[in-house]
Amino acid sequence: MTISLYISTLEADSGKALLALGIIEQALLKTTKVGFFRPLIRGTSTGKKDKEIELIITQFNLPQNYEDSYGLLESEVLQLINQHKHEQVLEKIITKYKSLEANCDFILCECSDYLGQSLALEFDINREIVQNLGCPIILLTNGYQKSIEEITSTIQIALDAYQEKNCQIMGIVVNKVVSQQINELNQVLASEYDQFNYLLSVIPYTSKLENPRVGEVAAQLQASLIDGKKKLDNLVSDYLVTAMQVSNALNWLEEGQLIITPGDRGDLILAMLQAEHSVNYPSLAGILLSGGISPAPSILKLIDGLAHPLPILSVETDTYTTAALAKEVKGSIIAGDIEKIRLSLELFAKYVDGTKLEKRLREIKSHGITPKMFIYNLHQQAKSLRKHIVLPEGGEPRILQAVSFLLSQGMVDLTLLGSRKDIESSIRKHGINLDVNTLNIITPKQHPKFSEYVETFYELRKHKGMTLDAAKDYMIDVSYFGTMMVECGDADGMVSGAVHTTQHTIRPALQIIKTKPGFSLVSSVFFMCLESHILVYGDCAVNPHPNPEELAEIALASAETASIFGIEPKVAMLSYSSGSSGKGEEVEKVRQATAIAQQRQPELQLEGPMQYDAAVDAAVAAQKMPGSKVAGQATVFVFPDLNTGNNTYKAVQRETGAIAIGPILQGLKKPVNDLSRGCKVEDIINTVAITAIQAQNI
Repeated sequence: MTISLYISTLEADSGKALLALGIIEQALLKTTKVGFFRPLIRGTSTGKKDKEIELIITQFNLPQNYEDSYGLLESEVLQLINQHKHEQVLEKIITKYKSLEANCDFILCECSDYLGQSLALEFDINREIVQNLGCPIILLTNGYQKSIEEITSTIQIALDAYQEKNCQIMGIVVNKVVSQQINELNQVLASEYDQFNYLLSVIPYTSKLENPRVGEVAAQLQASLIDGKKKLDNLVSDYLVTAMQVSNALNWLEEGQLIITPGDRGDLILAMLQAEHSVNYPSLAGILLSGGISPAPSILKLIDGLAHPLPILSVETDTYTTAALAKEVKGSIIAGDIEKIRLSLELFAKYVDGTKLEKRLREIKSHGITPKMFIYNLHQQAKSLRKHIVLPEGGEPRILQAVSFLLSQGMVDLTLLGSRKDIESSIRKHGINLDVNTLNIITPKQHPKFSEYVETFYELRKHKGMTLDAAKDYMIDVSYFGTMMVECGDADGMVSGAVHTTQHTIRPALQIIKTKPGFSLVSSVFFMCLESHILVYGDCAVNPHPNPEELAEIALASAETASIFGIEPKVAMLSYSSGSSGKGEEVEKVRQATAIAQQRQPELQLEGPMQYDAAVDAAVAAQKMPGSKVAGQATVFVFPDLNTGNNTYKAVQRETGAIAIGPILQGLKKPVNDLSRGCKVEDIINTVAITAIQAQNI
């Protein structure tokens, strides 16, 4: 399983590169399969690459392409949002992340840069991304020129916002803190957050990391270079604006200054060049000429003859504007900047507890999976081993729209039942992107195996009074024909119900496929896709009044279904009473069912009877069922009867906006699944994927 981590900030210039460098270096001590991913990057009209992606890939020689290292450009995100295609933002980012993750043991994600106009929107997007990727978070904030109260307030706002979305916080790092505040801030953070076992780090402000190179000043001011190309990597520690006499200007020189002066001050230019070569004056970073004035030809000739001249830049703006713009230039850590990279790694090693970071990463457990990631995983799992699914309702437009998507994604192989003429007519009428000549279409009565299926069905049901003529009539029915395809191995699973009733879909399966060994009944579950996690509800569609043995079987089947789809089963046997307090026929039924299920699978985390609030709320669980391994963290909910289950799933669906995928049938030897007659195209797609995955696990 890939371990992931997400660096999240609330503002620009927090120092993400320092933290990313340190974390990646530490990860590479444990595995070579390390990846770096930025869900959103700014991008430029000139096509320049993201500096931090280039830095990390180059510094550590990571085996990933630049294009694989980010999700979307911020401009693409805004375009999709303006087109009301918000869902596509997450889908595209998840797809690219999962593609990179497939080759990694550890993947570090880094949030966007917060350089746009709508910081609140950018934060909300980042929060939604980290929620769906399921990464634990290191919260990074900028402490420069802030009071301790301002720093802690910012941290708490971010913590509250992320915890509102059930995101996991792994650590808090405050960067760029002035030395006078470090000890006090460490104490404040420890008193507030040690109880949560967070990784806590305070990194001091280090001017060398903040200072720009002369080349960065040139790039951001769009300056032209007169000379000194070899020294564009000089660090700029400060700026000196001067138009005074040379004798006075020399007294103001300090190490690493960029001298700003009008371009026609040849005397100052020559003086600064001479000072650079004098042992009596500090080394300068360069000279920035303002006003768009080029030095006199004689000055240029002199400069051209120097062996190692200072970098000399020229801009069109006046001196005052030039100085103001220069002071806004932010230094960055870029690929190949050995000095800043080395300093960053030294600061990380000194101020971030690497041992605790590694320990916390090992301790991180998944808090569930978001609907987007669950559905993505469904589709990928279905693609991993393509199965053949038969769809009896071949002429239904929603089925055909789903077929178009499923085939375009290479998710499954499909057979449609029905008249080729009717299916072709439906495709044309509804403008569906399908070529009927590429579809596998079967009209039951005309199929070469029709008589064989009739004979097989007759043999299966003759003890119930079935005749050959009756068997033939049954086999003309698409639901019976599709079910027989599955039974005879001519398809791996069947999905129906967009037009037919549940009974019409299930009855043939019960008569032909029957239950698998160890199961006496067919039951169902719904995957309830809540905002931040997935729950499994059973049985909400098939069995009206299960007895204790049947209820135990539903619980075990539901736990197995949860496991197949990547959900750790923690099963709550629901009733109107928790633990041993309640009495009555219904609660006793649940108590007996719990005992039967525990006896059959003692290793399964399954408890009951339990009320719904105790099953989902840790605080209630601590009061009603202290010490329980299921209460407060249940993932599979087994309802005592169909009335309770069906109404509960519909209430949750309507009141919370949850997506309900199902019913998913369980207990059959081979998979057959039922659709709601009000299903949407995406419901059909997901149910086909689920059926394919069930077939993979037979």
